[in-house]
Amino acid sequence: MHYEVSVETAPSVLIAAVSATVHRSEIARAWKPALDQVWAFMRSHPDIKPGRNLFLYHHPANRNEPMNIDFGVEIAHSFDPAGNVRCAATPSGQVATTLHVGPYDRLGDAHQAIHAWCAANNRKIGQASWEVYGHWNNDPALLQTTIKYLLA
Repeated sequence: MHYEVSVETAPSVLIAAVSATVHRSEIARAWKPALDQVWAFMRSHPDIKPGRNLFLYHHPANRNEPMNIDFGVEIAHSFDPAGNVRCAATPSGQVATTLHVGPYDRLGDAHQAIHAWCAANNRKIGQASWEVYGHWNNDPALLQTTIKYLLA
């Protein structure tokens, strides 16, 4: 798939999230238990209107170190923490972004496209990136995920 990478100014987005510190190889195992807690919280708080799933990655100094990740859901207003669920926010600022259309197991291609674009355009990646998941579709070829990397 060809990825169109663009630069935009991203506003901060609030999320209800559960945090985990994991190696990249453990993300596939860690996201569901964390997100299940968030959605259980959302169901018990109908006043907090949920948006799309959003995973916020806080980049470690060394790419091979464990990463702190906020597995969450977009929300419109803050709330008091409950159990493992807390209010978090994406950073605001200039981001390199692209849209991945297709199965989640190919998301790495979109991340690589942004890394390659940054290298080719002499742009440094900042301390966070995030994935915003579109609405579920039973056909993996139609899944849409927006990826954003904060630029330094």
